[in-house]
Amino acid sequence: MSGFSQTLHAWRKTRRLSQLDLAGEAGISSRHLSFLETGRARPSRAMVDRLGEALEMPLAARNRMLTEAGFAPRYAHRPLTDAAMQPVRLAIDHMLTSHAPWPALALDRDWTVLRLNRTAGLMFAPFGVAEGSSLLDLMRNPALPAMVENWPEVARATAARLRTESAARGGVAAFDRLARDLADQGEAIGEAASAGPMLPTILRLGATRLSLFTTLAQFGTPEDLTLDDLKIEFYFPADAATATVLRGMHDRENIAPDRDGMAFPAR
Repeated sequence: MSGFSQTLHAWRKTRRLSQLDLAGEAGISSRHLSFLETGRARPSRAMVDRLGEALEMPLAARNRMLTEAGFAPRYAHRPLTDAAMQPVRLAIDHMLTSHAPWPALALDRDWTVLRLNRTAGLMFAPFGVAEGSSLLDLMRNPALPAMVENWPEVARATAARLRTESAARGGVAAFDRLARDLADQGEAIGEAASAGPMLPTILRLGATRLSLFTTLAQFGTPEDLTLDDLKIEFYFPADAATATVLRGMHDRENIAPDRDGMAFPAR
């Protein structure tokens, strides 16, 4: 089997699709798909693209499969500092600054912090998190459980998120290892039902208690690897006391935002 054939077979198994299922999604015969998986047939560039879409593969994986099939990669990987990315930088800036006084940050595919708004910077400072820091390292920090009031619940929920993101990318060893470690720490809560509509993260920062929940945003129809991987995480107060604390942090420490969106680390 060629590299392309092996990759196609592996992704079909990862997506838990039969050859008949994938052939139907891609609009080809199951016989032709079988020939592609065994290397008896070579795909066209259009066929590789069609299979990548049917398998919902991330853009980086589609590039690899194109290369394995003998074609040039389709998707570019521009740093956020690239001139062509200026509209993206402005959009990220707008989302982060407009979300104040609530915290918000931008993350890459490996949970590295690319940008924080002012409130997020203040909230994460006690954990040593700033631009360029890894949230995976934060989750491994042995001091973190003592600072998160509901750590077992948060650990289990984070493990589930890591497993989901790993599966979407065809398997990420670092995510899978951390997910196993966090799942072990979350076993203590058993199968107790949630007390509310969402699970908050409850932080204890000295005498300050913050209860927060999050939402995630991604760019639609990305054609660039950086955008395909980038996520914006928005934090919201889960109670009135947290809202008051966050407003106070923002009012005391508010600074003029970067309007040109250029304050990203080169990557």
